[in-house]
Amino acid sequence: MKIEWKLRMAAARREVWTGVQLRRLLAEKSGLELSSASISALLTKEPNQIKLSTLIALCTALDCTPNDLFEVDTTPLKHPVALRCTTDVRHSLKGLCPCLLDQPIPMSSRLMPLRW
Repeated sequence: MKIEWKLRMAAARREVWTGVQLRRLLAEKSGLELSSASISALLTKEPNQIKLSTLIALCTALDCTPNDLFEVDTTPLKHPVALRCTTDVRHSLKGLCPCLLDQPIPMSSRLMPLRW
């Protein structure tokens, strides 16, 4: 699954071209005060996470929905990412992922058992 962040496009559709304009709009329409650095990061980078309050403020300020800010590709992966595990764990995973059983696992990436 892939998520594309489209804030810049949503802002441009409402003729908001700069971070200063977006910051002012957020403060006026939704009461959210963000730093210039935060606004810049939202416009230029794809965020790893976003607060719901920020998402709601963006939607209010730009008169849009979350669907205008995100594009979600739900196409299934052709080959899911294999788990990295120890040899002991492999025995309990037999039959789940054939590629997992065929790949050597480097010592540095082995999971260690938890000890309480």
